[in-house]
Amino acid sequence: MQFLKQNSILLGLSMLYIILACYLTWIDLSFLTLFPIGLMAIYFAIFYTEKTFLAIAFLTPLSINIEEYTDSFGLYLPTEPLLFGLMIWFLMKQLKSNIILKELWQNPIIWAVGFYLTWIFITSITSVLPAVSFKFLLSRIWFFIPLLVFGPTFFIKRKNVIAFIWLFCLAMVIAIIYTLMVHSTYGFGEKEGHWVMWPFFKDHTIYGSTVAFITPLIFGLYFSKKHTPLIQLVLIGLIMITLLGLFFSYTRAAWLSVIASILVLITIKLRIKFIYLAFVGGIAGIVLLFSWDNIQMEMERNKFEHTTEEFGEKLQSATNVTTDASNLERLNRWSCAIEMFKERPFLGFGPGTYAFEYARFQEPENLTIISTNFGDMGNAHSEYLGPLSEMGVFGLLAMLAIVASIFYKSISLYIKWPKEDSEMRVLFLAMIMSLVTYFVHGTLNNYLDTDKAAVPIWGICAIFIAQEIYLKSSALPKERDSNN
Repeated sequence: MQFLKQNSILLGLSMLYIILACYLTWIDLSFLTLFPIGLMAIYFAIFYTEKTFLAIAFLTPLSINIEEYTDSFGLYLPTEPLLFGLMIWFLMKQLKSNIILKELWQNPIIWAVGFYLTWIFITSITSVLPAVSFKFLLSRIWFFIPLLVFGPTFFIKRKNVIAFIWLFCLAMVIAIIYTLMVHSTYGFGEKEGHWVMWPFFKDHTIYGSTVAFITPLIFGLYFSKKHTPLIQLVLIGLIMITLLGLFFSYTRAAWLSVIASILVLITIKLRIKFIYLAFVGGIAGIVLLFSWDNIQMEMERNKFEHTTEEFGEKLQSATNVTTDASNLERLNRWSCAIEMFKERPFLGFGPGTYAFEYARFQEPENLTIISTNFGDMGNAHSEYLGPLSEMGVFGLLAMLAIVASIFYKSISLYIKWPKEDSEMRVLFLAMIMSLVTYFVHGTLNNYLDTDKAAVPIWGICAIFIAQEIYLKSSALPKERDSNN
């Protein structure tokens, strides 16, 4: 009875909400019942900002794009509203007192991203579809500001770095388990493997990309330090589930990206100097140039399809440019991107406009059985050719500058980090490998406009920025030291 008296207002509001929710559901306005949940999110963002920020890592793999249900505009719930709300909250706090780490502005990653955003703004003004381009700019800003600008404030603390990695990996494993369970009802068929990850992922390519991304992270968590037997058992289970998810994603680009990350790991561990890598790369480029006709002839003789059941044959099908519709359509998109660049080489057609403009650049000989004359099948399938077609040559240079600055700073930080702190060094290597999986995958697909890729990638970049600031700081935070 005492409890009822003390909480009568709360109980009354709860009953009112239940009655209202039932009525709204009855009249097909059930989406309005999310309003109280929105109020709760605002409350937690204000009073538990750090926990809300970290919660985004867990919510990202499980977010759902409402475009699948509304056919109007794309919005990932609940992550994008949370990121947008945190961005506004952080900016309000910044106006009251400076919460941004002042060393942030010295980091090349921030300079590269700043150049990228500036060029997006300029090309949005000159865009053929300004409304689309400015929407594109806004979506980039609500990823960059909360994650890259304010994120380092949280990632100065080691416990937040580890929590971010754990939360993202755990949520992704939940998504993998769900996908495997659905997939098993279809006998793990390759065709069904393209969509069984819905509603958490649109298709198997972005799903495979994210599974590949967490693969090094989970291994990194396992090898970072000596765990209790229970945690070791949990991590072994997570590794097994992740590898199963990777295999049954049927995503060749994801498999190849993991192999590429292992090669980068070997390169870093062997301390091979960049000048040697550049020399080998240059020689390989020259050989490729003079042998291109022979290589093309070999590729044309490749008849392996990605629908084959054999793992090795699936990998070989990645170079089938004769009969594999997926490969041929990707070449069609790339060809359109290059032709768009040729027409508007400096300013491009405008950020986010590729999907609306590429149709007229399709050549009849490049069309495939999955092509459409309306050009309504999405983006350029490349994190590099997309900016080239939409923002011209400086758009491509801005993207390359971001990638170069990320790997330069992350690898430099790993080399400089104290050898006795093996936990962070292992996690740094794992995060570098994860970034390699994405940016290698980015040659074949582009997902940075989605929370699935943007949150982990810019979150990890914020970790590197924060840890470099920590390493250079003469006044080390006591709370950080207590978590070593």
